[in-house]
Amino acid sequence: MLYDLAQWLSADAKIRAFNVFTYITLRVVLAALTALAISFIVGPAMIRRLTVYKIGQSVRDDGPQSHLIKTGTPTMGGALILVSVSVTTLLWADLANRYVWIVLLTTLGFGLVGWVDDWRKVVHRNPKGLSARSKFFWQSVIAAFAVSYLAYSARLPQQTELIVPFFKTIAIPLGTVGFIILGYFVVVGTSNAVNLTDGLDGLAIMPTVMIAGALAVFAYVSGNAVFAKYLGFPLIPGAGELAVICGAMTGAGLAFLWFNAYPAEVFMGDVGALALGAALGMVALVVRQEIVLLIMGGVFVVETLSVIIQVASFKLTGRRVFRMAPLHHHYELKGWKENQVVVRFWIITMMLVLFGLSTLKLR
Repeated sequence: MLYDLAQWLSADAKIRAFNVFTYITLRVVLAALTALAISFIVGPAMIRRLTVYKIGQSVRDDGPQSHLIKTGTPTMGGALILVSVSVTTLLWADLANRYVWIVLLTTLGFGLVGWVDDWRKVVHRNPKGLSARSKFFWQSVIAAFAVSYLAYSARLPQQTELIVPFFKTIAIPLGTVGFIILGYFVVVGTSNAVNLTDGLDGLAIMPTVMIAGALAVFAYVSGNAVFAKYLGFPLIPGAGELAVICGAMTGAGLAFLWFNAYPAEVFMGDVGALALGAALGMVALVVRQEIVLLIMGGVFVVETLSVIIQVASFKLTGRRVFRMAPLHHHYELKGWKENQVVVRFWIITMMLVLFGLSTLKLR
């Protein structure tokens, strides 16, 4: 909206000063600041409302005993992130850009699935929430539609090729079917990986912020003909606008961390974790950086693998590999303090994100 207004004022009304607001770089910064401001303004009221309605977190009694004190802490705070990201995107992004809409709608779709799951758990006091089968079904439906749209609307070969980091000339043609299959696993896998990681105060949101910030750089490069050619990246016309959504996610995520840092005043819930994971997956898919996302999201990947390994080992041998899964609980039961686990996982993510960003030049 503000982008369209700035365009009209600079072009039609001949007020050239507003031309600066059409630049993606400035709009990314403004999107981050806007989302940050919205979250800070709305956040306290939302937390109070969640508390009044007793929308509190239930805590497993078979986990670390230190977590029992968190019982009743307001959850479903991820709705705050979605509101901030949505409003900010509508304000600062080019709404004529199809990538903006497909990423935003997919994010909201996954958020809706998470909201239903949280609502059933917290309000209806159903500990299972939305059944695993139903949750997976609706995630699959949304991801399949979104990825299929990207596949069938692709006009250039590079839009459906798998780009291999560190190599300028290696790109694996996937074709329409291959792209849909890969995209489906990227979106659904990333969504659930973030959700599994969201088990400690601030653990999931900060890596999400760092990865979103890095993806903003990749989006800008992929959508800019000059930088894409210079760095040997595939040019994806229109992909640069996704940097605005990434900026909004970064700002909203940092503001949420203010309330989610230990000791947390509010938890994200599935409504936030599933949505943010899907958003990261969709952006990486559009800018053709699925492998880089895998690298930067190493913490999410390891957390997910720990659950898979734990379940498989117990079913096959009756023994557990870890004291508890996901992995962050394993380290807690080994004696690490919650803050130690969180900050150390942040540090690991920071190193992985920097390594992922190095692929911009090391090609």
